[in-house]
Amino acid sequence: MVFLIPQTPLYADESKYMLNTDDQTFEIVYSLDGQVIAMAIDHELNSLLIGITEVNDSTFQITLPQNLISAENNEFAVLIDQIEVDYDISTQDNAAVLHFFVPADSQEIEIIGTQVIPEFPLGVLVVFASMIVVVTLVTKIGKFRIR
Repeated sequence: MVFLIPQTPLYADESKYMLNTDDQTFEIVYSLDGQVIAMAIDHELNSLLIGITEVNDSTFQITLPQNLISAENNEFAVLIDQIEVDYDISTQDNAAVLHFFVPADSQEIEIIGTQVIPEFPLGVLVVFASMIVVVTLVTKIGKFRIR
């Protein structure tokens, strides 16, 4: 009987990244045989960008809080150096746990969802201000009707 022992571990030790975005801090738990140098939210693309370096062939596992990034029916898109890859997903409390293979010397991971943490509710303020203007105009016009 022959047993093959992999040269590289499937999972590295768990690490935590504290992501500060939009005046909130999120603790993101991950494991990778390499280094995560930065994480950032891209609001326009509804994605989480992860800069990595010194990566060996390994499986990347990341726990994403749903209030940070989520996807309809948990159907994310995962890109490594601009190439889409397959992933496995499970749920844990209010988080999605993604697992996928990362080849050696990769530099960037992008996880695209359908919604990321909302920015400061500027859009809500604009809608609210517009509603106030409309109500004011309708009220003023109603007082000056031609009879």
